[in-house]
Amino acid sequence: MSTQATEDRILQVLEEDAQASYTEIADRADVSKPTVRKYIKQLEEDGVIVGYSADVDPKKLASQTIALVGFDVASERYVEATKALKGFDEIEALYSSSGDHMLMAEVRAEDGDALGEFISDELLEIDGVTAAHPSFLQERLK
Repeated sequence: MSTQATEDRILQVLEEDAQASYTEIADRADVSKPTVRKYIKQLEEDGVIVGYSADVDPKKLASQTIALVGFDVASERYVEATKALKGFDEIEALYSSSGDHMLMAEVRAEDGDALGEFISDELLEIDGVTAAHPSFLQERLK
């Protein structure tokens, strides 16, 4: 069995259940528990695994609104704008993108009004951010 295949199976289990124990991962990936421990340690050291998180259904959140926001950024200000965006607690995740927008962010706020104000008053004021395109998440389907 190849190293890559073992790594892929372990990662697949973690992606399905970030709280799985080493024993559960070993059983589901068909490897030994020490093998799981070794691979996970190496994947964390290599930066492949950057954290463990919980998936949240936005419809179930009584006190938060979640939006995916696409940002258009002036090329010459990309690094500075990205650093500024990383500094906001309201931005749960930030990704570079090859799609319609240079950056994509998961943004959380108390409600839709607060989120809109945050985008217009804070995010669009960042030097280099030329546009923000929010898509409000309604219901998690999978």
